[in-house]
Amino acid sequence: MEAIRLEFQPEIKEKILKLLSSFSSDELKIVEESNFVDPNFIKNKRKLEAAAAKIDNGTAKIYTFEELDEILEKTISKYES
Repeated sequence: MEAIRLEFQPEIKEKILKLLSSFSSDELKIVEESNFVDPNFIKNKRKLEAAAAKIDNGTAKIYTFEELDEILEKTISKYES
């Protein structure tokens, strides 16, 4: 099965649940958010938001493909021996 997360206004919850109830339990399982929380979700979300903010305000270090390749080659060679 696949999973998606929906965010919606409280006033449409009944409509959403009515639509979802038209599917069989083999097709769809409703999992309450409190029972399906990735323990790292909040931490990862904060890290990504901080990285996006650095990109937005111009303080992020941006590498060219060539620079990245050089960094990776140095890192790999360090651990090959």
